[in-house]
Amino acid sequence: MSSWQWIDPLKDPRWPVLVERHPHASIFHTRGWLEALKHAYGFEPAALATGTPDGSLVGAVVFCRVKSWLTGRRLVSLPFSDHCDLLLDEGCDQEGLMDALRSERVRDRWRYVELRSAQGLPRSGTGLVESERYYLHRLDLRGDENELFGKFHKNHVVRKIRRSEREKLRYEEGRSDALLQTFYKLLIQTRRRHTLPPQPIEWFRAVLDCLPEQASVRVAFKDDTPVASIVTLRHRDVMVYKYGASDAAFHALGGMPFLFWRTICDARELGCVTLDLGRSEIANEGLVAFKDHWGATRCHLSYSRDPPVSRGGAATEQFSTVLARRVFSFIPDRLLIAAGRTLYPHIG
Repeated sequence: MSSWQWIDPLKDPRWPVLVERHPHASIFHTRGWLEALKHAYGFEPAALATGTPDGSLVGAVVFCRVKSWLTGRRLVSLPFSDHCDLLLDEGCDQEGLMDALRSERVRDRWRYVELRSAQGLPRSGTGLVESERYYLHRLDLRGDENELFGKFHKNHVVRKIRRSEREKLRYEEGRSDALLQTFYKLLIQTRRRHTLPPQPIEWFRAVLDCLPEQASVRVAFKDDTPVASIVTLRHRDVMVYKYGASDAAFHALGGMPFLFWRTICDARELGCVTLDLGRSEIANEGLVAFKDHWGATRCHLSYSRDPPVSRGGAATEQFSTVLARRVFSFIPDRLLIAAGRTLYPHIG
């Protein structure tokens, strides 16, 4: 393969080889994650790739083709994924890559192409314009456990972990439907607090089914009452915190710090050297501070689009979001769940 061509990452045997060897590959590049996106939301994965004369891949960018009557037809790399780096070996023809992407967008009339690379992207002459900016936190898990624990904020983390120990919170980790249902009930509460609909439970089932060795549900209990839960993913030596939920009535017990500490201990036992705490909206000062308090390294994460969303389009989307969130704040749970099931296939 001497030029950039489209391949199916779910069928092409070279795709998992590239993902396994490339240093920038993450859980979001794996077939399991792509299969979950396709199964739950109907998004079609496709990768733009190039290779050597013998056919080995030396560069690729993976997308999902999102075809929505509500939000338009888009090439997104990748929906519901915090970041998705370009898997390019040194010397890859990036100019040819951008030309191929631009030709695809024009030919098939995609509304835009979106890239979510944590490594940064060249924008000069590419047509790419920054569309959104977030913080990305990563925690280094290497070194002595006491040294790692000493980096945590004494009041906001250490004190709460000690409180959870005094409360004798109980920890369960696994993939059972009972744990998933427990997580989902807490998720509904959490999303309501944030005036947002929950993701459909079918999405979480797809993640657990398609990533049987990498995805886990972790739950903290006070006696038999669930107080907090998270969903984690693992790829090679990186543990990823992806989703979290909690019962606000029990926040004082330290359930979420307890779960993060147990996850850190489990990750170290599995040989992980990094805990990826995921993206945070820059304006979400509470979430950003929570991740800072663990001693995680914070960097900017930029999403880029070609072409950019017009100011008028962005203003309309913002108005629609504010209006929808007012409605979500008071509708009953069954309608909130139905809203999530209806909307999420359109907003990836």
